Amino acid sequence: MIKFVGAFDTVASLPNSQFPEYAFVGRSNVGKSSLINAIVGQNVARTSNTPGRTQTLNLFNIDDRIMIVDLPGYGYARVARDVAMRWVVRLEEYLLSRRQLRRLFILIDSRIGVRDSDLDLMDFCDANGISYQVVYTKRDKRVREKNQRVISADKHPAMIADVLETSAEKKIGIDAIRNVIGIK
Repeated sequence: MIKFVGAFDTVASLPNSQFPEYAFVGRSNVGKSSLINAIVGQNVARTSNTPGRTQTLNLFNIDDRIMIVDLPGYGYARVARDVAMRWVVRLEEYLLSRRQLRRLFILIDSRIGVRDSDLDLMDFCDANGISYQVVYTKRDKRVREKNQRVISADKHPAMIADVLETSAEKKIGIDAIRNVIGIK
């Protein structure tokens, strides 16, 4: 059973649970909410064609044993600079303070590839020992940028070496993420 726990504006307002958390983050418009919906098998995360719609920390309780966290996107949303900076500060606070965080999934649009903002987040996680896994989204779509940077766990000590490839629309790679999280 999947329950929407709530949308929280601050890290301090998050409920203190003992459930392991699996958080999803990526540039705005990467397909994060669609991927979460595909993973849980229901439309629980709000999707939109407008970048930057997720502006709060959204928690979903899975079977009273796991929490999925839908984090605001970064790097593309058309919002005021001060708002975007508050999102970054809140993301860093979340990553540094949530002891129940088991894995951060950093989503990257496979059509575009890794951007400097993705690398900045990966470097932050590496420097702070925050375990993360790179997930390419929209694998079923046509590649837009041919000369993409290659991401290697050799250069990122906190990165899980297994890079996942997904498509929420075609259900590609969904079972691999479910296995990591521990949902059927």
